[in-house]
Amino acid sequence: MPARDGPARDGPARDGPARDGPARDELARDEPDSPAEPSWATVVATTLRLWLERHGLRQPATAAAGSRPRWRRLGLLGLVLVVFAAGTLTVALIRHASRAASSSPSAAEAGGGSLRAAAVRRDAAAWVAAQVSRAAIVACDPVMCAALQAHGFPAGSLLILGSSAADPLGSAVVVATAAVRSQLGSRLTSEYAPDTLASFGSGTARVEVMATAADGAAAYQRALTADLQARRATGRQLLGNAHIEVAGPARSELAAGRVDARLLITLAALAAQDQVRIVAFPGSGHGASPGVPLRIAELTSPPAVAGSAYLRSVRAFLSAQRAPYLASSMSIVRLASGRNVLRVGFAAPSPLGLLGARAAAVQQQAHRKRPARQQ
Repeated sequence: MPARDGPARDGPARDGPARDGPARDELARDEPDSPAEPSWATVVATTLRLWLERHGLRQPATAAAGSRPRWRRLGLLGLVLVVFAAGTLTVALIRHASRAASSSPSAAEAGGGSLRAAAVRRDAAAWVAAQVSRAAIVACDPVMCAALQAHGFPAGSLLILGSSAADPLGSAVVVATAAVRSQLGSRLTSEYAPDTLASFGSGTARVEVMATAADGAAAYQRALTADLQARRATGRQLLGNAHIEVAGPARSELAAGRVDARLLITLAALAAQDQVRIVAFPGSGHGASPGVPLRIAELTSPPAVAGSAYLRSVRAFLSAQRAPYLASSMSIVRLASGRNVLRVGFAAPSPLGLLGARAAAVQQQAHRKRPARQQ
């Protein structure tokens, strides 16, 4: 067995750091004792002394200590205080920077705004995919268009702003993100899209789904005003129909002309066939402009009628209609009260002017269904 303190057998020494271990400790004990390294305080004191001597603020060590001028001794003391104060300040600044770095947002937190914006885009895309007609052209920025495609909205119905088009003209709906608002500026609402169908998020992450004014904002407002008047007149006529029973809040919405023209025409057609009970007109979109028509109705069965069979027959009748009177969604749901209702919805945006040609027919139909005492 080789001697414990003999030379290593791995050959000549190699460059690089030595390996740790017991062999290294034993070899170190065989080497001559090296002088102890001076302490940090000694190094600082020596450096300071040499600097003072070099600049004439201190006599060399060989000179008598008693020959030092008083002002130089005071200067030495003051400089030492300044040096240590500077060192303390440096340590404090380093600690402050460390605390600031530890409290600064991480990369994930810094990207929180982007994550929130992406979540808002997803909510808006889901609403558009569920509520907007697949045949409607939707204008959007490239990122928003990608989100719409990811939610199943057809690519052929998308108008990408900023690349293939500089404005949303030719579309039925524009999805206004921060990029679109920056591109169009004040023209977004003053020229292209004066009404909001639904709104999501806030601040720079806000996304608004807006109805495009094909002939400009002024023409759109005129058409909307005329359509509102026609809807108001038709709604009041339907309220006088003996075959239509309307719950309290829904009555005021019909009378105010807030209900979509397609729904009004559909209700008149249903009343010509059988009794109609209207439970409510749920809101069509969060953050919608006040003048946007309500596109959803909840219907229930009349008294003394088998509820499920009645709702199924109404759904079959509505499913046989043609555009633009074919509802985009029809489902039988149970409300919190336990009542089953048929929820009928039409796609956004609401067309304007439908009642211009149909208002007289609807009114005549409503009058024919009134009892003789109301004639």
